[in-house]
Amino acid sequence: MKNNLHRKPPYFKGWYVKLQTKSGQALGLIPAFHKEKDGSCCASLQVITGHQSWFLQYPFSDFSCCSNRFLVRVGQCCFAKNGLRLCIEKNGLSLHGAVSFGPFLPLSSDIMGPFRLLPMECSHGVLSMAHRLRGTLTLNGEPLVFDGGMGYLETDEGRSFPERYLWIQSTCPGTAPFSLMLSIAKIPVGKLHFTGTICAIFHEGKEYRLATHWGARARRWSEDGAEIQQGTYRLLVTRLKGTSHPLQAPVHGCMCRTVRESLSCAVHYEFWIGNQLLLGHTDPFASFEFAP
Repeated sequence: MKNNLHRKPPYFKGWYVKLQTKSGQALGLIPAFHKEKDGSCCASLQVITGHQSWFLQYPFSDFSCCSNRFLVRVGQCCFAKNGLRLCIEKNGLSLHGAVSFGPFLPLSSDIMGPFRLLPMECSHGVLSMAHRLRGTLTLNGEPLVFDGGMGYLETDEGRSFPERYLWIQSTCPGTAPFSLMLSIAKIPVGKLHFTGTICAIFHEGKEYRLATHWGARARRWSEDGAEIQQGTYRLLVTRLKGTSHPLQAPVHGCMCRTVRESLSCAVHYEFWIGNQLLLGHTDPFASFEFAP
């Protein structure tokens, strides 16, 4: 496989693979590789459910990825555009099986916009806002049946995660699936910083975008949710309840920072265009991550 491992350290790249059953059970998988300041390299795979999380480390020789398409291998696990295959017996985790992916639902343009050209500490990408799933995984003896479920796929790369950030993701099945991704972060620029916002919403077959480079402003954001204003667009996000679990995040390429994510968090959304409420929806199985 061709790969994109040539970047100078410190550097990391990871992929967030979310699988959700028709009933709302969710599984998050984060394959990644890391290059620390001293040039040492390693790989990892994080697994998160609504009840528990695991951080699995692998030697760099057990990792490979492709630079021009989604194709990642960690240990005996393989992730690709058409699906994934898992074989894990490690750290008290037994996870086996295969899930196939339907056609990806990509965004109409890069989620980062012109900020992609800046030397950011962390860059974000969305590969698929929603895609159908088919297959079964067995997690510590319990089957997870994903037939008719929905998937989501994104990626991050750079040196470090932002010091302070909020990340929320929802995908709800239906004839025209609803899907939302929102990220707000404190972005350093030299000795200064600004609050950057990116958001994509698919609703009833249409795509809506809010972003700093389009004039979006985060009027408030915290562990309780957020309010985003962009012209006549207004997005209100309210966290209702959810239990979080630890995940490891990169600092200068090293996975030495612990953050917490809720994979099955109740979140309420309101999306207004002027005085019209276009979307009012509560997702009991949203992903929610806040780093203060």
